[in-house]
Parts: sequence; C-alpha cells; structure tokens
Amino acid sequence: MAKTSTAIPGGKTAAKKTGPNRMKNFEQRLGRLEELGEHIRKPDIPLDEALASFEEGIKLARSLEKELEKIDSRIEILINSAEAPPDESPELELFEDD
Repeated sequence: MAKTSTAIPGGKTAAKKTGPNRMKNFEQRLGRLEELGEHIRKPDIPLDEALASFEEGIKLARSLEKELEKIDSRIEILINSAEAPPDESPELELFEDD
C-alpha cells in the first residue's frame, strides 16, 4: 500500500497509508477527527490549512458514519438472529437514553 506524508496540526508530519484503511481502528479515526475540529477552530491558522483540515474531517466523518451504519446492521442481525430463544428478548438497558 502506498504511503504519503501528511501535515498534522503543530507542524508535524506523519506517514499515512492511502486507501480505505488509513487508520487502524475507529477510535484512532475518531480521535483524529476531534484533533481536526480543535485545529480548525484556531483563529490564527491560514485559510488553506483550515480548508485542508476541513476536507480531511469531512472524509473521516463520512467513513465513521458508514462504519457506524455497518455496526448498527450487525447489531440488528445479532438481536434478530434465529439462534436466540424465542421467549427471550435482548437486554438493551445500556443503550437506552435517560
């Protein structure tokens, strides 16, 4: 897989893999999205840097949303699977809003 270097807020650069799996896991990509959000809010960054961070953030947000949709589908399949006894319903208290 090809690697390119990318700017990180603070003037650092890091190698990143090109392709759909740029970062290893959901948490890392979410953390990167949060970093970009903090970076873009700084009043002293150049417009072109803010735009590049915004574009990266949009791509990350879309990929995270797609992954959440896949996870949601998998949960639905597990909840509705034929392997579960018909007289038992799943406990979903952890997922309910207060």
